Amino acid sequence: MIVDCAHYRDGRRQQKVAMSPEQAAACCTEGGFVWLGLFEPGPEELDRVRGSFGLHELAVEDAQAFHLRPKAEQYEDGTELIILRTARYDDEREEIDTGEISIFLAEHFVITVRQGIASELHGARSRLERRPELLRTGSISTLWAILDQVVDSYAPVVTELERDIEQIEATVFAGVVAPTERIYFLRREATDFYRAVHPLLAVLARHLQPGKSPPELLPYFRDVHDHLLLVNEEVAAQRDLLATVLEANIAVISVEQNKINLRQSATMEQLTILATVFLPLSFVVGFFGQNFPWLVGHIDGFTAFLTLTVIGLLLPCLALYVWLRRRRRRPTPPMPEAAREAMREAMREARDAALTK
Repeated sequence: MIVDCAHYRDGRRQQKVAMSPEQAAACCTEGGFVWLGLFEPGPEELDRVRGSFGLHELAVEDAQAFHLRPKAEQYEDGTELIILRTARYDDEREEIDTGEISIFLAEHFVITVRQGIASELHGARSRLERRPELLRTGSISTLWAILDQVVDSYAPVVTELERDIEQIEATVFAGVVAPTERIYFLRREATDFYRAVHPLLAVLARHLQPGKSPPELLPYFRDVHDHLLLVNEEVAAQRDLLATVLEANIAVISVEQNKINLRQSATMEQLTILATVFLPLSFVVGFFGQNFPWLVGHIDGFTAFLTLTVIGLLLPCLALYVWLRRRRRRPTPPMPEAAREAMREAMREARDAALTK
């Protein structure tokens, strides 16, 4: 779909109504340049534009595919294809929406192909139309306007990502287990965002080379480059911080799991002691509960009953109590000297490493 198409000459737009690709291609011979903007065009529409402006078939194929990284490609006819990744933060879903802009840049025309809702360019066109001194420098001024808007749109994304990371970081370092899936998701988003930002530095650096851009535009390109460097550093730091948060969250999960294991071990210990107490009692009761003639014939008075039953039950319990007390008082075996020396060496190395930082 054609969003807008205009002919610019002497720093001004020559008509208010958008033109067709054929009309725009004819205006290329009248001086100035044409800016044709397309949004998610179909193959037939791209073939129509390609036929009108003589674009390279490989460049058109690139504009139809979705790329993970920005890139720049120079073709034999002098046309340069620049592919940018755009980003926008969705507050409701707390996710980053990405898009793509393919720019066909030539001396007398600029064609932008947008993919995704996060690739709006109306603001860049309006801003450039208010700067006739920049429009007079030619079609490359549109590249500055597009890059400036795309890089400026990165800043809110960095801010929102920072807010999400701070929330996760506060949860983890408070000793509470954070959802690991959320941390992985944020790290993946930060990595994808980094892939959109970092390669753009090389694309922008090409137009900072001597003779590549008009002298009037060089300060503006350098300003965009400085902003992009700042965004690149912040995104790289966020990606590293998320890796640290993920490791800390795993450590918190391990601590919580150890607490659960300790509680389970304490419970099992109590159950084991209880079962151990009743084991000799069950043996005594079971033994004297047998209906052998000797037992029935010899346990016929209160004294025999008291001796063989009550005392027979108390003696195993007393012996078990003494045995458990002795096990608790058993001293812990000393640490071997080799292990003690290894621990001291590790502590010295850790202290030296901390002092050298």
